[in-house]
Amino acid sequence: MEDSQIIELYWQRKESAIAECRTKYGAYCYSIADHILHSEQDAEECVNDTWLRVWRSIPPRRPNRLSVFLGRIVRNLAIDRYRREHAQKYGGGQLAACLEELSECIGEEAPVEDRLVLKELLDSFLRTLPDRNREIFMHRYWYMAPVGEIARRYRMTQGAVKMNLSRTREKLRAYLEKEGIGV
Repeated sequence: MEDSQIIELYWQRKESAIAECRTKYGAYCYSIADHILHSEQDAEECVNDTWLRVWRSIPPRRPNRLSVFLGRIVRNLAIDRYRREHAQKYGGGQLAACLEELSECIGEEAPVEDRLVLKELLDSFLRTLPDRNREIFMHRYWYMAPVGEIARRYRMTQGAVKMNLSRTREKLRAYLEKEGIGV
């Protein structure tokens, strides 16, 4: 079923919208949650929470790209769950590693206004990257994919992926400094 048809089912408040969403995007959403949580049960719960959140969000929202809308919801739910479960802990999960890597470029928590500016600058920066570098960056820092998985996906060594990410982070840091945002 096409995304526009699924969204229309939500607007009509038909419960079949959830089933169609689950069929088309269930594995995608599970993959995102699992990369962050590394727990089958927790990932499944996040995915189920995603369907409820989407049901409550459409309407009034009408997403342009359903996959991105779902990905953002499940990612945020998984990160929230991770933070709740790892409060006062500093485990070796992908989320902690990814956030630590990025903190070199973007710093720690910032006020809402600064985060909005940072989001715009990050979007602008990503558009300057070659497709492959942007995809590697997004897989690591949006989907929280482990380096080994990215290496397999792009038929690269783990060292090459780490070097690609390091160079991209350095370009990001330089870009942000040029725009007046320093760490």
